[in-house]
Amino acid sequence: MIEYIKGVLSELTPAYAVLETAGIGYMLNITLPAYEALEGKSDVKLLVHEVIREDAHLLYGFVDERERNLFRLLIGVSGVGANTARIILSSIPAPELEVVIVSGDHARLKNVKGIGIKTAQRVIVDLKDKIKPAEEALLLQPSATSDTYDEALAALVMLGFARQQSQKVLKKLFDADPSIKVEQAIKKALAML
Repeated sequence: MIEYIKGVLSELTPAYAVLETAGIGYMLNITLPAYEALEGKSDVKLLVHEVIREDAHLLYGFVDERERNLFRLLIGVSGVGANTARIILSSIPAPELEVVIVSGDHARLKNVKGIGIKTAQRVIVDLKDKIKPAEEALLLQPSATSDTYDEALAALVMLGFARQQSQKVLKKLFDADPSIKVEQAIKKALAML
């Protein structure tokens, strides 16, 4: 098993990264949070999870142990494959996903592309007792998770702001006014960022 790969980042896309080490280029499938963390870097170290099948040898790369552990837990759930787990972790970053699972938020998990209500329920039932979210994850989560919050966060990230910084600003705004509209939240967040 490959534990990690350390080398020069020769190619980076939102879906994969190519790391060159000892003259060999390794393509690792990554999540969006990993892509954001790797942007602008040249020498990197990615933790690896290997999937060896009859028809393919796939590598999945992670910036931190927390994300890799969540990935491994997710693929252990019946009906969740490696690509589905990667999509989940791209849609809901690891600290938030821990809170979603522990709080039993089926609706938030079901909003991920390709995840139905039964799969969302299975993920929560199977993993609820295996996950203990960190304190900072609980602080990042708005008191009332809503589509408005998700939409505002997605807009800020697409505008180029860091996800974690955007989450902190939006949490303040939504804690102060839970009924705030998307447009208002974005405008106020832009003024605060």
